[in-house]
Amino acid sequence: MNEANTEVEIDWGNLGFDYMDTHASFSALYANGAWGDGTLTEDPYLAIHEGSTSVHYAQQCFEGLKAYGSQDGRLLLFRPEKNWERMADTCERLMIPPVPRELFFEGITKCIQRNREFAPPYGSGASLYIRPFVVGIGRNLGLRPAPEFLFRVFVSPVGPYFKGGKQSPISLAVVDYDRSATRGTGHIKAGANYAGALLASATAREQGADEALFLDSQQNAYIDEAGSSNILIVTEDGLLVPKSPAILPSITKFAAMEIARSELGLKIDERPVHLRDEVASFIEVAAAGTAATLVPVGAIHVDGQKHTFYNGGTQAGPITEQLYEILAGIQRGDVEDKFGWIQPVDLD
Repeated sequence: MNEANTEVEIDWGNLGFDYMDTHASFSALYANGAWGDGTLTEDPYLAIHEGSTSVHYAQQCFEGLKAYGSQDGRLLLFRPEKNWERMADTCERLMIPPVPRELFFEGITKCIQRNREFAPPYGSGASLYIRPFVVGIGRNLGLRPAPEFLFRVFVSPVGPYFKGGKQSPISLAVVDYDRSATRGTGHIKAGANYAGALLASATAREQGADEALFLDSQQNAYIDEAGSSNILIVTEDGLLVPKSPAILPSITKFAAMEIARSELGLKIDERPVHLRDEVASFIEVAAAGTAATLVPVGAIHVDGQKHTFYNGGTQAGPITEQLYEILAGIQRGDVEDKFGWIQPVDLD
């Protein structure tokens, strides 16, 4: 299953987090009040009307999940039900007709089946990234929902999101931009949230950091999240998790919290976290998300000061390492899935 055929030659061990053309994508149309049947298409381009709401008013959303090759030859999805639920919440907020569960999973399954040789083999350190998304299409000019919508799924083999690798510490920098308003769209996976984060991330990199860290938009004091991931903090009291109505509910973060509670016996404290007042108590910090998985944060730059964490920010701390090994082990099928999180892909 995971062996590349003559059509696909990939250096699995040196993949970055980049788009790669595959054989086909899955596509379905919403029109006349109902979602139609989906089909595979070999055309990676979308032809949409210039009046489409996704072009002018950002009426579009996406999800991201991964499939992992296991030692016994299976291909495993990690909590895909949560991705469907989160996309349904996003659609409701953006006045997009929710994608039915059956259509969502049909798109993922058929897309993987058609592109199965692009699934990285066990032990390569790579995974198959899956991107379901919905865009508003059709003739429109006024600020109102689109007359039609397109649901699409594509896949791409990927390596680590950050260049240093899976457990190389990254650094974050607080910059003078907000990711989302408190009662805005920060809690959903809308594409516009990420467009607004581009300049912030570029500014953070100019300051020598890998990614931006956003604080709340009202007081510019409490941690929201990084540009592409949620934040987890280890203190003497246990695991501290920033809480805010503007934070995207990371599926990876909640899994790490459950592992910390049930497997490591850590106390979980989920509450607003004042960065400047509390950073001195941070022992370890990690970034959690589908793309990044669980990456140690070695330093946070704020107000011209650099705050480093475990061992001067040079390596992952022991709690972060344990969380990563258990989480990644479950995703690869190496660690018993006590939580019912893994769903094998039907490749027939």
